[in-house]
This record gives sequence, structure tokens and C-alpha cells, in this order.
Amino acid sequence: MTETKFDEYKDVWVFAEQRDGKLMNVALELLGEGYRLSREIGDGARVAALLLGDRVEHLVEDLYAYGADSVYVASDPLLAQYTNDGYTKVAANAIALFKPEIVLFGATHIGRDLAPRVAARLDTGLTADCTRLDIDTGHYMDYLETYTTASLSGLNRNDGNKSLKQTRPAFGGNLMATIVTPRTRPQMSTVRPGVMEKRERKEGAAGERIDIEVRLDAGDIHVEIVETVKAAKEIVSLTDAKIVCSGGRGLGDASGFQLITRFAEKVGGVVGASRAAVDSGWIDQSHQVGQTGTTVKPQIYFACGIPGAIQHLAGMQTSDIIVAINKDPDAPIFEVADYGIVGDLFKVIPELIAQWDGDAV
Repeated sequence: MTETKFDEYKDVWVFAEQRDGKLMNVALELLGEGYRLSREIGDGARVAALLLGDRVEHLVEDLYAYGADSVYVASDPLLAQYTNDGYTKVAANAIALFKPEIVLFGATHIGRDLAPRVAARLDTGLTADCTRLDIDTGHYMDYLETYTTASLSGLNRNDGNKSLKQTRPAFGGNLMATIVTPRTRPQMSTVRPGVMEKRERKEGAAGERIDIEVRLDAGDIHVEIVETVKAAKEIVSLTDAKIVCSGGRGLGDASGFQLITRFAEKVGGVVGASRAAVDSGWIDQSHQVGQTGTTVKPQIYFACGIPGAIQHLAGMQTSDIIVAINKDPDAPIFEVADYGIVGDLFKVIPELIAQWDGDAV
């Protein structure tokens, strides 16, 4: 491994994932986080978006509006549809050329496929499924050198720059691990959708656009996309929902989700589920909330018959308001709930629906 020249790396980049010419919400969330990190780094660091696709230039203004100081655009017909070969080559070449300090990807299907390939191409590290990012002030590496059993002597500690502390759940969500990348640059992370805050859209915001020369031909892509078939089932948008009504094993069986669906329709929410309910085959995996499902941050989260395993809490505990309904008064979910109702959900939820209608006796 060649020695990394840390002083050559600057700025925070966000992979501006788009599908069919529409930006994914997680890209806008990461721009907000990237803006915060770049300002913490200081020394003129900026946040930039990396936009790949074909005829996607209309998205540049949106990226400015959500905080991008600059947008790197790679536009080519071979990038019209995502392929790991094409996107990896273009993204890795751009990062190697412009040398950002930090690169963030959304932990989507595409982000989880692309980020490790780019990291391997650049011979750097990658931390997956992060839920928190911070800039190290210098004390963290001192702590590691003092307490770790593995010596860090000989590492390039990058004393003149600030490192990214990347926090993610580990050991089944039973603890949070904080990871640093002391040897190499850029520092790369995938971040769960719904975890970071978007900045308020600023109409008329301006920035710098840099067009990237796309050195790509058909021979670089070893997969041919014959047809894209979207699932016939309803697509659940948990990350964008303002109200989520989730059911767990306390529903008893799949029929219990009929009540949860009625409840969600009444309050204008979407249906979520615990992993236990999904594993039991009661509802599709697209509804799953938690560490191995979707991370949500709605205004109101209803946890119905969900005891509150730590893996589930990791995916919803930052909701603005949490309402728990459970027969067990000692259920862990009540420790994070803003409002708790101890009772039979099959009696409580119909009463809530009736109250909502205004026809309760």
C-alpha cells in the first residue's frame, strides 16, 4: 500500500442517487449531513454532490437548493440505467481525480452495491449502515492508542487533519461501534435512509457545476439490462411517512394486520411491522422497521404489540412522538415511548379509531 498524502484530500462528497431522473430522498438527507460535516472540518471544506446518469442535468438546481456547494456531473447514455461496472468505474475515477476527504452513499440497494466496489477500487475503507457521523477533534485517536490491545504505532494519524467517526450498530444491535479510517483516504460510509436531517430547501441557491469526462464504453459493462420489471406489489414508503402504524407478534397472526391497516388509513399513516411479524410470514418484508429493515423518523410512530427488541428500537427510536400499545407493562418499548397504553390492542385500537371519528361513546 502506497502512503496516503492526506493533505491532498478535501471536501465532503455525497453520491446523489437518482432513479428515472428523480433524486432519492436519502441523497438530500446526506447533503444536509455533508453540509454539517464540511463546516465542522473548516479550512474551506465544501460539500459536493456526485451526480451520475443520462440527461440528469435538471437535477443540479435541486442539489444546490438542498445545500450542495458544487455538483460533479457525469452524463452519458451508458449511465442511463445503474450497472455496477459502469457506475463503479466512473465514480472511482472521479474520486481518484478530485480527491474528496469524505464520500457518503445512501444505504439503499444501489448504494450498498456501489460503495464497496468503489472503496475496493480506491484501496480504502468503508463503514456500512452508519447511523451517526462526527468529526474527530484529535482526542479519539489518542484514546485508541491508550486503550486498544492492538498497537496503532506506525499508522498515519493524520495529525494535521480531522478524521470521520463513523458509528453503526454491531453485534445484533446490542452495542454501537465507532469506526475510523486512520490509514487511507477518502473516508467512505453508507448511511441509512431516514436517519439524517435534510436542510430546508433554499430556492435560488447557486453553486459550481463541474462536468466530468466519462471515459466509458460498452465493453466496460459486463451486464446487459434487458428489461426492468417493477414489483406488482404496493411499494411502501416508510422513510417519507409522517405517521407509521406498526404491528408485531402481539397481533397473534396475519389477520391482525387488517386492524393495523384500518388504523393507518384512519390516521393517514402507513403500515410498518417488526421483524418477528415479517419472519412469521404475516406481512411483506418491505414493511419491516428496524436494524435489518427500514429506519424511520416519522412525526408519530405507533408500536402495536411490539415488545421493543433493541434491533427494532434502532430503526424507530428517533421518531418525534412514540406511542406504544402493549399488554405487558414491563415491555422495553415503554422505555422509549412518549405515551404508553397498557392494554389489549384489539380493544385499544378500535377505541382510538372511534375517537378519531368522533363517534366514541
